[in-house]
Amino acid sequence: MRMRDHAHDESTPLPDVPHPDVWTGRATNRFQWLLALVGAACMALGIKLAIDSAWTSGVAPLVMAVVGCIAAGLLVLFGTLAFVHVDLRLDKDSLEVRCGHIGLPRRRIPLAHVAGADFEPLVTPRHWGGWGYRWRPEKGTAVVVRRGEGVVLRLWDGHTFTITVDDAESAVRVIRARLRADTPDAAR
Repeated sequence: MRMRDHAHDESTPLPDVPHPDVWTGRATNRFQWLLALVGAACMALGIKLAIDSAWTSGVAPLVMAVVGCIAAGLLVLFGTLAFVHVDLRLDKDSLEVRCGHIGLPRRRIPLAHVAGADFEPLVTPRHWGGWGYRWRPEKGTAVVVRRGEGVVLRLWDGHTFTITVDDAESAVRVIRARLRADTPDAAR
């Protein structure tokens, strides 16, 4: 039986497969590059206005237009580039999520704080209110960079943390194996 058929059933035995010391995964959204181009175009417009403008209505409107275009361009450019992809790294002690090329925002969750992990076959930006680092009181926190499969972590404090990542089933298997290895009953 595959995990897709039993997304929330941790009692289903998983095959005893050796797991790597460090598991890594990634999800990418190429559409974000188009939004980044829009941000770059806004910045270019602001620079063009600053260098080559023939505004007759005064300096104040020109400065406001230039600053507005450049600020909007930077906001869109950096806001989208931060969520072009998400990297998930799982070692023996923790799970770390890094977004974008500079790795920010970043979240590290010790496995001691994780109560369980579930495979979610379809995580969509629509369900979370868009792309990026999201929070909804009734759903928890998520890093959503594309539509598709994801990992849902159930934390001991009652919160959930969802991450879109390719091969989420494998990530869930590794997390569950690490959680079982850390329980006192696993030593028996």
